[in-house]
Amino acid sequence: MERVHHTCTLHLLLLTVFPLCCQASWMWLGLSSAGVAEQRGCSDLPFSREQKELCRKRPFLLPAVQAGARLGLAECQSQFKHERWNCTSKDFSVFGYELTSGTKESAFIHAVMAAGLVHAITRACSQGAIAECGCDASLQSLGSPLEGWHWGGCSDHTRFATWFSRQFLDGPPGNTSLPRATSPALLAVNQHNTDAGRQAVERTMVTECRCHGVSGSCAVKTCWRSLAPFERVGAVLKERFENSVEVLQRFARQKVRRKDKVSRRVPLERDRLLYLHKSPNYCLEDPGRGSLGTRGRTCSRTSRGADGCGLLCCGRGYNTRVVRHVTRCACKFVWCCYVRCRRCESVTDIHTCK
Repeated sequence: MERVHHTCTLHLLLLTVFPLCCQASWMWLGLSSAGVAEQRGCSDLPFSREQKELCRKRPFLLPAVQAGARLGLAECQSQFKHERWNCTSKDFSVFGYELTSGTKESAFIHAVMAAGLVHAITRACSQGAIAECGCDASLQSLGSPLEGWHWGGCSDHTRFATWFSRQFLDGPPGNTSLPRATSPALLAVNQHNTDAGRQAVERTMVTECRCHGVSGSCAVKTCWRSLAPFERVGAVLKERFENSVEVLQRFARQKVRRKDKVSRRVPLERDRLLYLHKSPNYCLEDPGRGSLGTRGRTCSRTSRGADGCGLLCCGRGYNTRVVRHVTRCACKFVWCCYVRCRRCESVTDIHTCK
């Protein structure tokens, strides 16, 4: 309880010392407490002018917008928890440099945050929390009872959420509600990646069915479309991050083109993540480039993956400390009436990067 109290006090202090301004972004809501968005209102949130206008027209969407920000940020940190860049930032605007860097990390941020927004709003629609949308009834007249199934139930409806996400994040054509891009190429890439995030939600949807019939015979099934768990969406986007494509910084008529000359004529799929600049190695702390470094991070001595001490510590080596855990074990009930336990002790080696 004391730790929670200190955390809340810190958030209030930050809000006092660092008032929300144009340098922050809507993604800040992913770090804020539940209900903060509704309490502060549209005009006092870190939104762009276009986002504030959209918020004033639909203030009832604020809880879903905040839920989407929290969903995207949490999934980003989950997917990269073992990487050198672990989706954290000391910047009060949540991501700072990474948001407009044009790197692979920036591509993932834009995609996963857009996906989180679509996922949260779609879920709110299906739950009846938003009057403008509800279940997707377009499928209910389809299907074949003769084949033993038909569409029914409450299919999750992503159309409204996708429309709102596009308006909220990308803004009107020729404009952007994301932090201002420094070049047309960065603007085009950012919007491509947010669209790829929205598509990931749609393409990971699953078909769920319920059986009907005498004694559970499943003679007929009613099926509907549902959102996949957001962890699945995050995993798909992480895979696309690993296979993201570098594109040219200059191109004619705003058409994004591959930087690799050999494969330049290969069309760019809409669901691919794109980036403009090579990523820093994130080994050392560099606030100017959004790197917190890996010093002090916990690593695995035996792993050969990204969380292994060799890769995570960037060849600097690691420190090892012994941690002893004492627990109650082998507990037995003694008549009558108490529980007798043994005192068990375990030793764990903790490795941290130098």
